[in-house]
Amino acid sequence: MAADINARSRPASRPPIVLTFAASDPTGGAGLQADLLAIAAMGCHPLSVLTGITAQDTSGVHGLQALDAGWVDEQARRVLADVRVDAFKLGVLGSARNVAVIASVLADFPEVPVVCDPVLASGRGDALADQAIIAALCESILPQATVVTPNGPEARRLAGTSDLAACARRLLSMGTEYVLITGGHEDTEEIVNRLYDGAGVVREDRWPRLPGAYHGSGCTLASALAAALASGASVPEAARDAEEFTWQALAAGFAAGRGQLIPNRFFEQ
Repeated sequence: MAADINARSRPASRPPIVLTFAASDPTGGAGLQADLLAIAAMGCHPLSVLTGITAQDTSGVHGLQALDAGWVDEQARRVLADVRVDAFKLGVLGSARNVAVIASVLADFPEVPVVCDPVLASGRGDALADQAIIAALCESILPQATVVTPNGPEARRLAGTSDLAACARRLLSMGTEYVLITGGHEDTEEIVNRLYDGAGVVREDRWPRLPGAYHGSGCTLASALAAALASGASVPEAARDAEEFTWQALAAGFAAGRGQLIPNRFFEQ
């Protein structure tokens, strides 16, 4: 009996570990909470560094308070001195100073893949990044990113041009290895997502457009992509797996409040 108890008490094998930098969303639909749910649902263990707090509901963001950059740095340095991570995911970073300290942290781990979701506005259009943050992202985060995952409006704002293929080329010229531009905001019958590298389109995936509006779809996609990379998938494979996971989570979405639907990251898989 003692031998059986000892066998059961041995720790399980270590899952892949993903560290997310993000602001909190009290609804759990987007932000830090969405990242944690998606990463866990993809079979990984999530670590988190809080970059800011928001006042929001399922309709939109009513306020964002960035955390002091020193606290962002302290959170990250402490946990990374203790735990080996397999991927980073970046969401709302809160301030240009936060971007700078996070870029410094990433520079110490060049072998770890980085997924950057450049969240510039909420789904309703509430601003979550000013020009200083955008400039800092382009200057110090994109050169270290493995994949950047903007939607159409974000890609156009980052790149300063309207054609999405030209946006991808511009973002790639800033140093990122891949750009995944999602098509949920485009006026198309289907949602068309395209993954680009320096040679052009790596893959194009088409998904049925679901009715309704969703809170946290971009966070879900980027976090699932980071989890797939942490689990050993190539970028094209990780992009396809993350898109499938996100579409299924949206299809199983639910109304928690009176605004946008919340993705169900623990849909029956």
